[in-house]
Amino acid sequence: MKLGTAATGAALLAITFTLSACGSSEPTDTAATTAAQPTADAGAAGGKVGIDFPRADSDFWNSYNKYVPQMATEIGVDLMPPTNSQNDVAKLVANTQALIGQGAKAIVMAPQDTGAIASTLQTLEDKKIPVVTVDTRPDKGNVYMVVRADNKAYGTKACEFLGEKLDGKGKVVQLMGALSSINGRDRAEAFSACMKEKFPAITVFDEPTEWDGTKAASMLQTRLQQHPDIKGIYMHAGGVHLAPTLQVLKAKGLIVPPEDPKHVFVVSNDGIPQEFEAIRKGEIDATVSQPADLYAKYALFYAKAALDGKTFQPGPTDHDSTIIQLPNGLEDQLPAPLVTKENVDDQELWGNQVK
Repeated sequence: MKLGTAATGAALLAITFTLSACGSSEPTDTAATTAAQPTADAGAAGGKVGIDFPRADSDFWNSYNKYVPQMATEIGVDLMPPTNSQNDVAKLVANTQALIGQGAKAIVMAPQDTGAIASTLQTLEDKKIPVVTVDTRPDKGNVYMVVRADNKAYGTKACEFLGEKLDGKGKVVQLMGALSSINGRDRAEAFSACMKEKFPAITVFDEPTEWDGTKAASMLQTRLQQHPDIKGIYMHAGGVHLAPTLQVLKAKGLIVPPEDPKHVFVVSNDGIPQEFEAIRKGEIDATVSQPADLYAKYALFYAKAALDGKTFQPGPTDHDSTIIQLPNGLEDQLPAPLVTKENVDDQELWGNQVK
């Protein structure tokens, strides 16, 4: 059938726009080209991302804080100036309200008290502002994505390491984080359950330090006075527990090689450079490397994805992790390897990349 002049023009116009939208090498429609060939700036057009740093008194979190702007630039996120809630949920609530008032369209946070943030999450949901939480999983309140590692695996790995080093008998101290935090609970419960199941002859002394180094030192000092035959320590967070623990052990003359009968085996969590150096010196024996770099990267990745309207399903990812279904959202469980003297110099570990 023959087309009239008007129909022919319309058809040619449609073809022109089709080619432009498909990323033609010589497009005639600039807007279509931008959409077809996304750039960092195109991704940022989804809106501003507000972020709250949870604290600045931990080497782990200070490393995370430094990675955030770097990753924002790489991913192309329109990142607002960060706030810092300083381990105070009331400040986190106030900071979140301020970020909303300043135009945040997505929020990244790391609530340290995972039970007290539910009402704030409800407020954000009502305003249709997606939330990504890092390292901690809120007990209640919907989230777009939780970015963390399997913290129960932390406790299990620490248990198995100490249980094998102590030949299944003896006494160990567990310097716990705050049990108001899902991380503290996951690590403590998994460690204790593993000890009861696999190493029932090992006595575990639980010390709830609330992620406080001063409390950890005092509690460890007291336990060692009461039980000088303690041979193992599990620290929930090297960032706050490492320095005070080493001070106590040095004061008691217990920093000795593993083959010395006085040696106290120490396993930690975090993967900060200071822990790696302590492993090299023989001051501690192992740590679980919690990926500060990947926490920053994928927290911002998912915030951007939320603004772009993307959705995800449970299952393996393309970055060596697994997304699991939660009652209140999804969680991307990033890999967190055990680090010992054998692999402490692996340059793939983020703790060896910090300058």
